[in-house]
Amino acid sequence: MKMTVPDKSNSVKALPASFRDPSGFVFVQDGALYRQVNIGYKLQYDRLMSSGLYERLVKKGLLISHQEVQLNLQSGYKVIQPEHVRFISYPFEWSFSQLRDAALTTMKIQKIALEYGMSLKDASAYNIQFHKGRATLIDTLSFEFYQDGEPWVAYRQFCQHFLAPLALMAKTDVRLGNLLRIHIDGVPLDLASRLLPFSTYFNLGLLAHIHLHSQAQIKYADKKVEAPRLQKKIEKEALTGLVEHLETTIKNLKWRPGGTEWADYYEITNYSSSAFENKKNIILGWLQYVSPKLVWDLGANNGEFTRLASSSDIQSVAFDIDPAAVEKNYLRVKQDREQKLLPLVMDLTNPSPAIGWHNQERSSLLERGPVDMVFALAIVHHLAISHNVPLEKLANFFSNVCKWLIIEFIPKTDSQVKKLLANRTDIFEQYNQTDFENIFEKKFILRQKMLVQESDRVLYLMETRH
Repeated sequence: MKMTVPDKSNSVKALPASFRDPSGFVFVQDGALYRQVNIGYKLQYDRLMSSGLYERLVKKGLLISHQEVQLNLQSGYKVIQPEHVRFISYPFEWSFSQLRDAALTTMKIQKIALEYGMSLKDASAYNIQFHKGRATLIDTLSFEFYQDGEPWVAYRQFCQHFLAPLALMAKTDVRLGNLLRIHIDGVPLDLASRLLPFSTYFNLGLLAHIHLHSQAQIKYADKKVEAPRLQKKIEKEALTGLVEHLETTIKNLKWRPGGTEWADYYEITNYSSSAFENKKNIILGWLQYVSPKLVWDLGANNGEFTRLASSSDIQSVAFDIDPAAVEKNYLRVKQDREQKLLPLVMDLTNPSPAIGWHNQERSSLLERGPVDMVFALAIVHHLAISHNVPLEKLANFFSNVCKWLIIEFIPKTDSQVKKLLANRTDIFEQYNQTDFENIFEKKFILRQKMLVQESDRVLYLMETRH
């Protein structure tokens, strides 16, 4: 289907994340997102669309759908408008199973592409987004013609972006997924090889694709003449076998979220059942009052309260610092086939920064906002007391990321705050309800205030002043 869009090329803004791709680029015009297909990619794009590959992948939910539009730019073959992805997330923000599912999606796409005489020319984790609850390829220009006997050019990238971090998370420490935040082109295989335990040398998949692969990279790194030996001629059947072996290796990697303090928080919290339900009812009422289109739950734990928004057909992102809590949240999303909730790992005291070339390839958390509404439930005391963040800075931060704020204040009389203060001197004179309200009212208009039944906790609905 083709659509006609007015030509306003003077308002075209190319996104810095796509500058490396010679096949085309992503741009924004008048608030809408488009992708230009360059002349040099004409044959590949036509094959993708005419062969049935595009239709099959879209039908299976493996590739984002798009419409061709009539947009008169200075150069290019076509312009397409992809289906809208409400929130862009990054691999270092994903739980173990999210990264694993993204890897398996990439493998499924590669196997199907080979059936149509095409192949993925890159295997970047950044090409995958979680759309309607599942991992989906968003880079329509990732396909090239398959050439008989040619190796898979994206093999190294797949191992660095997916296999290496997954192996480290499963075999060493789940927090090593954060290495993807430092290494934008994936975890170097020699580093992964050194960090993995010796027992992984007895895992045939990890031995071949990480340990031996990294040794080959080092051996031929500066030998131009010998380098082709790294990529010997490989028949299509053997290439399919390589993909299937990678897929099996990924499937065999397991990580079970442990019973951490935060993963089991709602099982040990001091809420009574009636207080818990009262809190839910207050939040539901405010959601109906504001009717936001997008909600961020900052400190969401397993998403219990986030689902008040997502089950009301509101796109919601559930951030939490605990990988185990986020993992459990995502597994529930999969089990219940939820389409409106995206769980992500995020430390609010050190949120995702802008990274990559010129600090512009990947956006910071703040650059991906502001958002219609933020939940800040049972988190202020952790930030203010555990991390010594002054209330003024908290008010300023929240006012920068949202228009509407549902925030919970938990006083020092609460057992959870008493635990935080048990082994430290109480230097937090401003941490009281009166100062909290006075400080936040400088940045917000206090619209409603409700005491949670059978507790000393207070919920506020606030609207930013700007």
